[in-house]
Amino acid sequence: MTKEYVEVSKCEMSKAVPPEPCIVVIFGVTGDLTHRELIPSLYALGCKNLIPRPFAIIGFARRDWDDEFFRTEMKNTMKKVTECGEKEWEHFANKLFYVKGDFNDNSEDSYNRLRNRIKELQDELSIPDNVLFHLATPPEDYSTIIDRLGKVSLSKSENGWRRMIIEKPFGRDEQSARKLDNDIHKVFDEEQIFRVDHYLAKETVQNMLVFRFGNSGFEPIWNRNYIENVQITVSEELGIGTRGNFYERTGILRDMVQNHLLQLLCLTAMEPPVNYDASLQVETVKVLDSIYEMNIETDCILGQYSEGEINGVGVPAYRDEKNVSKDSIIPTYAAFKIMIENWRWAGVPFFLRTGKRLKNKLAEVTIQFKQTPHLMFPGFKRDNLSRNVLTFRLQPDEGIIYTFMAKQPGAELKLRPVNFNFQYDTAFGISEPPSAYQWLLFDAMKGDQTLFPRGDWIYKSWSIIDPVIKKWESQPWLDLPNYASGSWGPDAADKLIKTVGCTWNIKE
Repeated sequence: MTKEYVEVSKCEMSKAVPPEPCIVVIFGVTGDLTHRELIPSLYALGCKNLIPRPFAIIGFARRDWDDEFFRTEMKNTMKKVTECGEKEWEHFANKLFYVKGDFNDNSEDSYNRLRNRIKELQDELSIPDNVLFHLATPPEDYSTIIDRLGKVSLSKSENGWRRMIIEKPFGRDEQSARKLDNDIHKVFDEEQIFRVDHYLAKETVQNMLVFRFGNSGFEPIWNRNYIENVQITVSEELGIGTRGNFYERTGILRDMVQNHLLQLLCLTAMEPPVNYDASLQVETVKVLDSIYEMNIETDCILGQYSEGEINGVGVPAYRDEKNVSKDSIIPTYAAFKIMIENWRWAGVPFFLRTGKRLKNKLAEVTIQFKQTPHLMFPGFKRDNLSRNVLTFRLQPDEGIIYTFMAKQPGAELKLRPVNFNFQYDTAFGISEPPSAYQWLLFDAMKGDQTLFPRGDWIYKSWSIIDPVIKKWESQPWLDLPNYASGSWGPDAADKLIKTVGCTWNIKE
């Protein structure tokens, strides 16, 4: 190991200044998102000394909890994640409070209790009038909660700020997304709104931007002259579990493609922003504006998993999952060929795929470069193995892999592909990157909207996916199920990428 590598591997996490004191109100605090992401992320910020001080968290939900029960419930959750010590937990837990209330309370009593509790804690803990609301509820409750907050005068402050985090899905289509935005803007201004796509806050996704724009060697070749194709894969081993009712209304197109995959596409394909700020949002919208209209039946492959095996264990078909129709046509897999019609990317296909019950859990962006125009080496066969490939591994085993050709040791001149492998854990000396929600919550408390999609991005992304959903729901063109659990999806997805003479980077 070189001296330089040792020094890099010992580096610590970068420091930052905590946000100004505030209260975080979580609507739907008894749900899965709070247990799995929100409270663990806020606690992790506390362990890093990045939590505001003074600070308080108010949970708002229908269940008959109180402060102590809320704290005990969250401590049980914390046993499943890394803790930084009993003392730090006790300090954090003392900032947890609970208000029982009904989201749809027409009398506004629940929201008045919430308003009074906020004021009490502000006075008791000397917290200024800064409040961050987080909607961790079913999407159908968003408009109601926002309307009630406006009616009890919780949406504005003359002596502080109010901000609102809204989880995906943001609408079910372009029309409903615009209606939801209209409902929000009746109460909150645009600078108060933080629409979540947690992929944008992943450390490894942000490293894609740093790799491209922070190093001089790759941006000059980041274009149609050198790149053959781009592949984006987000695969899951898990099925839908207990979310049958949700998935029957949503499917893979609304759940993953309209947000996560299109965001990864935009971050990969965008022009250099002026600064790492709101100009990044401007450039991602330009990418969507440049997407060429798809031939839906030839450029889009949909699928649904049948029974099969994951890691040697038998798993049921989607139609046999709880709360799923026996003749459901809801897709659990999608693959797309997308063309971007601008000067940088004309003629370069972008292949996107995502699905449930696939062979491995994986998220990565792969750049396949064009082959050299002439190979002088005798006996060398030109094939896909001779391409330079740059892979951003987003999860698991986070890192960056660059595949290039090298001479194999020996008397004869034989070439073989080898890898440069940057691994996040060894390079930075941490077991795993911080969760995306830590930085989303941190940025929202600071008022930084850089990693939150704008409303026009949401509308445009829906306008790309809506035609696929509408055509599929009116005239499905495939028979389902069409791929076995534990496979890499439908065979048609392999044929799709072979139309340009390539194969998926991961196909094992």
